[in-house]
Amino acid sequence: MEVIAVERLSKSFGALEVIKDISFSVHRGEVLAVIGPSGSGKSTLLRAINHLETVDGGTIKISDQCMVENGVYAEPDVLRSICLKVGLVFQNFNLFPHFSVLRNVTEAQIRVLKRSKAESETRARALLEKMGLSAKADSYPFELSGGQQQRVSIARALALDPEVIFFDEPTSALDPELTGEILKVIRGLASENMTMVIVTHEMAFARDVADRVIFMDAGVIVEEGSADLITNPKNERTRAFLRRFSE
Repeated sequence: MEVIAVERLSKSFGALEVIKDISFSVHRGEVLAVIGPSGSGKSTLLRAINHLETVDGGTIKISDQCMVENGVYAEPDVLRSICLKVGLVFQNFNLFPHFSVLRNVTEAQIRVLKRSKAESETRARALLEKMGLSAKADSYPFELSGGQQQRVSIARALALDPEVIFFDEPTSALDPELTGEILKVIRGLASENMTMVIVTHEMAFARDVADRVIFMDAGVIVEEGSADLITNPKNERTRAFLRRFSE
């Protein structure tokens, strides 16, 4: 079953066309890695699907519900319900600095899902334990390492029970030695059949964890295929990009 279906999506910032007639889909339980050079439109694509950017044309369906069809968005109440089906983990964590770790994970549950404080805290503590952060529930973001902050942001996304989670360069703000702990968490989610779309520059990780890979450049999908694309690309532009990671 398709969880995400994108058809002929386009987005411009002034005269700059960032996404050009892009189409792809993501099936339930699938892990899709999106790779490509900086400025290729990867992050804009993720933000568009999460309704953090509006598109100029095209269609986005999430679990068979239209977020936008031929450039026309759904009514606000429908849009809100659709947006709850997706979660986004940012590259720079985006935690509330004045909230404790526990409150960072409970706040949206209470305000958006209207869960009780007790239910929200039970869910949050279970997720923090899963992330290896039970002892940090009362800490504040400034007291955590970058890797710990990113694990909190993953817990916060999971707390809303999305059908698919998007990761936008989840390790780019981390020191190399902290990258491994985040990749381990994502591998764990993949083993649980969590549907995920991951924008990453970690090519070995993408090869190991992804079911499919999309290579983007200059706002278009140049090549897509199985994870073997990482080691055996067909397109010359893809080969030139990946060569940088094997030198």
